[in-house]
Amino acid sequence: MKTLLATLLAAAAGSCFAAPTFALNHDPATYRNATQKAAADYKEAVAKCDAMSGNGKDVCQAEAKLARTQAEAKVLSQYNTSPASREKARSNLAEAEYALSKARCDAKSGADKDDCMNNAKSVRTAALADAKADRTATAAGASAAGATASGGLVAGTDTRDPAKAAAVDKCAQTGGDSKTGCLVETKPSAVREGAAAAASRTEAAADNAGDKTRAATAAAAAKTRDAAASATEKTKAVAATAAEKTKEVAQVAGEKTRDMAATAGEKSKEVAATAADKSKAATAGTRVAAADTAITTKVKAGLVKEPNLESLGIHVETEKGVVMLSGFVNSKSEADKALKVAKSVDGVTNVKSAIQVK
Repeated sequence: MKTLLATLLAAAAGSCFAAPTFALNHDPATYRNATQKAAADYKEAVAKCDAMSGNGKDVCQAEAKLARTQAEAKVLSQYNTSPASREKARSNLAEAEYALSKARCDAKSGADKDDCMNNAKSVRTAALADAKADRTATAAGASAAGATASGGLVAGTDTRDPAKAAAVDKCAQTGGDSKTGCLVETKPSAVREGAAAAASRTEAAADNAGDKTRAATAAAAAKTRDAAASATEKTKAVAATAAEKTKEVAQVAGEKTRDMAATAGEKSKEVAATAADKSKAATAGTRVAAADTAITTKVKAGLVKEPNLESLGIHVETEKGVVMLSGFVNSKSEADKALKVAKSVDGVTNVKSAIQVK
C-alpha cells in the first residue's frame, strides 16, 4: 500500500468531525515557476505552428494548447486540490481535448467527418460530466464527514480495515504530503455511497466513450487505408485498360492507314491507266480527224478540177475514211463524176452518195 504521510484532522472514534480544509498551495514560488514554464512551452510550440498552414496549423495549435492545459492541470493537482480547482482543471482539459479532436475532424469529409465530430462531442460531454461529478462527490464526502460522529482517524498506512485502507489509497492519489491533511471516514454513509456510485458511473461512461473513440478512430483509419488501396487498384486497372485501348486504336489506325494507302495506290494506278487510255484514244482520234479533214479537202479539190461539174452544189463530209456526198447536180453523169472523184482520193475507204439530180 502506498505510503501516506498525513496529519490527522479528526478525533478518536465516536468524536464529531469538523469540515476539512482542502490542500492549498503552500509554495507560491514553485507554483508560479511551473505555470510560467507551461506558458513558455506553449508560446514556443505555437511559434513552430506559424510555419504551417491550413488544417495542419490548426491541429498544431490545438496540440500546443492541450499540452499547456495538461501542464496546468498537473500543477493544480499538486498545489490546489479544492473541488472547484479540480473541476476547473478537468473541464479545461476536456475542452482542450475537444478542440484538438475537432481540428482533426475538419480534415475529413462526409460521413467520416460526421462520425468523428459525434465521437468528439460524446467524449467531451462525458469528460465534463465526470469533472462535475468529481466535485459533487468530493463536496458530498466532506459534508457527510462533518455531520457524522462515528468516523475514524488513520495515523498511517498500516491498517487492516479494508475501508480505511481504501480511503488511505484515495488520499495518496490526491498527492498529499507531510503538510496535507486527509480526512478518512470509515462508517458507511448513504451520501458517500451515492457519490461514489455516481463517480463510478461517470468513470464507466468516460471509459466507454474512450473505447468508442479509439474504435471509431481505428475503423476510420482502416477505411482510409482500404479506400486508398482500392483507389490505387482502380487507377492501375484504368491505366491498363487505357493502354490496351490505345494500342488497339493505334493498330486499327495503322491498318486503316495501310488500307487507305493501298486503295489510293490502286486508284492512282487505275486513274493513270484510264488517263493513258484516254490519251491514246484522244491521240488516235486526233490523227483520224486530221486524216478525215485531209480527205475532205482532197475530194473537194478534185471536184473543183473536174470539167463540166458544178461542184459548188455538192457537200462533202468524211468520217474515219468514209466519204459522204450530198447536194444537187444537173444530171446523173455529174453525180457519177463526183462519186468517181471521191473514190480516187488516197485514204478513202468507202464513198456514200446522197446526191440528187435537179
